[in-house]
Amino acid sequence: MEADLQTDIVVRPVRDVDAEALGRVHATCWHETYDHLISKAALERVSSRRLAELWTHWASQGPEYRMQAALVDGDIVGFAGSGPARDDDAPRERELYFIYLLDAWHGTGIGQRLFEAVADEGDHLYLWVAEDNPRAHRFYQRNGFSLDGAAHTEPFLGETLTEVRFVR
Repeated sequence: MEADLQTDIVVRPVRDVDAEALGRVHATCWHETYDHLISKAALERVSSRRLAELWTHWASQGPEYRMQAALVDGDIVGFAGSGPARDDDAPRERELYFIYLLDAWHGTGIGQRLFEAVADEGDHLYLWVAEDNPRAHRFYQRNGFSLDGAAHTEPFLGETLTEVRFVR
């Protein structure tokens, strides 16, 4: 689906009232992103309600956290977040936590707008991304990130996921 001139696209800070919609979009994005990496059974355990509870918490964090939502014609279609580094051996002070966008909106420029809303041009950031996610790898490389050689395997939905680290 391509954005056209009639489509109203807004990227704005996440609000408390967005939690339920964000939970639904988050769950859908996980299904679309990880269906080739995680079993169907594990993905079926994803709870949009539980993710909405997490969003209620994330939306209320301080100004050092940047949480943004992308809306098309008033409906949330994606989100992004960044904030203080969470790793003890962090290569940068700020971390890009996530950018998720519903598959239907890939290639429309919305992902780039989300990225720019949570990462200032001069920001020195790092992020973790699934090792087997070539689309995301290309996106981050276009935005000045490169692999630094770090990798780890994390528990994810009761299974494991190997992630690699990009740094800018």
